[in-house]
This record gives sequence, structure tokens and C-alpha cells, in this order.
Amino acid sequence: MFDEDRPIFLQLADRISDEILRGVYAEGEQVPSTNELAAHLRINPATAGKSLNLLVDREVLFKRRGLGMFVAEGARARIAAARQEALVAAYIDPLLDEAVALGLDTSAITDLVADRARTRSDSRVTHRHPEGTP
Repeated sequence: MFDEDRPIFLQLADRISDEILRGVYAEGEQVPSTNELAAHLRINPATAGKSLNLLVDREVLFKRRGLGMFVAEGARARIAAARQEALVAAYIDPLLDEAVALGLDTSAITDLVADRARTRSDSRVTHRHPEGTP
């Protein structure tokens, strides 16, 4: 459920963000309350509250006094943009640094990525089992 590597409140905020990104919660829709999250996940209500407040600070959720927390307009786009920035920083920038060190130009990098994507796509198709078999 939760790992020991990162604080639980961050993991929960990421989980809720994932659910918004996947469409589990639509913009304008209410998300579970602090107490509901705490009871369901068996965590301290303060931890659940910290997660929800972090998402409010990130403009992913907003509070309606007396009603609860709701998904903010544009939340999905904000989450996607933040994840894209993280993807670039974690993977694209180091890839480009290594490509420069190897003397690869942009078209060579593009070809490598396209070839790998085809290989991975092909292997996923060939490893599928007929329906009804494990």
C-alpha cells in the first residue's frame, strides 16, 4: 500500500493525483474526506489532511466550506504538466547529456527511441495470451 521510502502524505497525494489523471475523479467532483481516507487506508487523519491540503496548495483540489474537497477546474492539465516536467528532468535531460557524450544527434536519438518503442510494442503483442488463458 505505502512504501517506507517517502512520507505517507506525499504518497497519498500522488495516489489521488493519479486517480484524477486517470479520470477516477472528474473536475468538480468530490474526493473522499480526510476521515474517509484515514479510515479506509488506516492512517492518521492528520496525515490524510496533510495530503489533501498539499493538493489544495497545488491547485488540484479546492475546499467548499462545510461540504468537503473537490477536484479543481484544470486539475488534470496541471497534474499532467507537472508530471511532464518531472519526466523531462528525470529522463530526457540525462538522455540528452549522454547522447551529447556519445556524439549522437537529434535524429539518431529519435531513431533509437522509435526503434525501442517498436520493439517494446511488438514484444507486448507477442507475449499476450489467448483470451481465457493465464
